[in-house]
Amino acid sequence: MTNEARRDFIKGGAAGIGLGALASMGIFSYSPARTLFMPDEVRKMKDFGAIKSVEVTNISETSWFDNSALMGDIKGAGGLLVDQYLFNWPPFGNGKGLAKGSYKEGMEKIKHLLPDKVDEAWEVTRALSVNPDNAGGYAALIEIERLNGEKKKYLLDCGWSYKWMHECFKREGIDKMLSSGEIDTLILSHEHFDHFWGLPVVLKYKPDIKIIIHEGFYPEGRQYIKDSGHKGELVVFKKGRNEIEPGVCTFCYDCPIISRVFGEQSIFVNVQDKGLVSITGCCHQGIITFSDSAYKELKYDNDQMYGIYGGLHISPFDDWDPKYDDLVIGLKKWDYQVMACNHCTGLLTVQKFAREGYPIVRGTARFRTKTTDYLGNGDKVKFG
Repeated sequence: MTNEARRDFIKGGAAGIGLGALASMGIFSYSPARTLFMPDEVRKMKDFGAIKSVEVTNISETSWFDNSALMGDIKGAGGLLVDQYLFNWPPFGNGKGLAKGSYKEGMEKIKHLLPDKVDEAWEVTRALSVNPDNAGGYAALIEIERLNGEKKKYLLDCGWSYKWMHECFKREGIDKMLSSGEIDTLILSHEHFDHFWGLPVVLKYKPDIKIIIHEGFYPEGRQYIKDSGHKGELVVFKKGRNEIEPGVCTFCYDCPIISRVFGEQSIFVNVQDKGLVSITGCCHQGIITFSDSAYKELKYDNDQMYGIYGGLHISPFDDWDPKYDDLVIGLKKWDYQVMACNHCTGLLTVQKFAREGYPIVRGTARFRTKTTDYLGNGDKVKFG
């Protein structure tokens, strides 16, 4: 059996027994059972350097606007394990209705318009897709200040809806930063629709941007990068720690995720005199696995888990389970000093964090963000 065949077998088997759905919700990763499969390890304490500060701008954390519409589509198409490219969501609409989608057929409708005419492409796919106006997207701007005072900007993810992400990019000046070369690297956390399918909006302004992905991307995802008009370097990181620059690394996790997606990539930053800042798209690997891997693998200032930004994927649809209360309480072990949670963390989760006294960063509830309980669209947080 080839390595590729073996990987697909593992993925398919995991999905077949439902592990994909469990892992995607982070249930196993923080259950007591996980310790049965995790031998005691000596901390490696890998020194990966330090930076002076990091500022994160929430370009958009609103992946979709109506939970019930999204879950209705998923249920109607056959459930959480259905291939995301088959839903007939934009930009891969072929006009045949829910669960009758096709990557190839959908791309044939718009490929000739990408990436320069993304607005026109969206109008085409909008007429052929299921619930196109429910699409939003997740993306964040990460600005690193190096020890010598130089600054470097990275884009984490690129959202879903061409229309929504184009508006968000213009609102935050991302379009100009891309065009001028201020942003020359896009880090994709994982292949999910709401983090990845907005790629042509990035390429409209910088087609030669460097793109970093996890090796778990499927053939459709890799083809989409090409079909969207990418002309730059594509870097494929493997499982584990991967160097970006002194003080900044990514960590790739192998985990089966709903909608036939595999693997997630998160970012760790060591802020001098403060400690570790953890930046995540969805944290499908689970917040305990996320924190635990950093603790075991990395050396960071003051041995302090200083801050966290992004989605923690605890209760994304606010369907609370009592076992999540144990997680809320147990997370105190890591003693985070700043928590800027949003996206798939879940509103109920953030509210419970606040009641437990966690240092939650509140937002301004602008640009279609519905609450100030978490860091919303257009809000910023600085660590260091």
